[in-house]
Amino acid sequence: MKHNLLSVEIRWHGRGGQGVWTASNILAEAAIREGKHAQSFPTFGPERMGAPIMAFTRISDDVIEVHSGVYEPDIVVVLDPTLLGTINVLEGLKKGGLLVLNYKSSNVEELTHLLGSELRNYKTYVVSATEIAVKILGRGITNTAMLGALVKASPIVKLDTIFDVVKERFRGPIAEKNIEVIKAAYEDTKEVA
Repeated sequence: MKHNLLSVEIRWHGRGGQGVWTASNILAEAAIREGKHAQSFPTFGPERMGAPIMAFTRISDDVIEVHSGVYEPDIVVVLDPTLLGTINVLEGLKKGGLLVLNYKSSNVEELTHLLGSELRNYKTYVVSATEIAVKILGRGITNTAMLGALVKASPIVKLDTIFDVVKERFRGPIAEKNIEVIKAAYEDTKEVA
């Protein structure tokens, strides 16, 4: 009998055009390369560029037999700070779960004001993902930055595996810049005390 099986469900929040589903796919592909089972899927309708969207990733050491949405995630990743306070990103997040935010400040009072007092029920990490993406990529597409932050907050997969998937997904200079973004975000990510 196996013990300590990995089984994690992640909900990603962002806006159309920010690469929300791409981030979910890269993570799932990295997990598969490490011998795990994974699913990645979006939820959106006829939304346009900039509309709020979600994507989901399931990763497990065991075969995944669930084929439904993720309603009680273990981890929530928010790619766009303008969503904080406008949609309930904490909805369904398991008590003791992990929250990874694209947010400049690690000020707990500021975040509690935005997200409510239930924030204390979660382990929260922040990263200046937009600033990093703009500096390195020249635009505020934060998906790869948030992958770096997520792996820092919870080493679900190895950074090197993420790099390998990114190199295949983007190729050439674009891949190298995205790897630079991931590394910078990994270093910048800090836990909110």
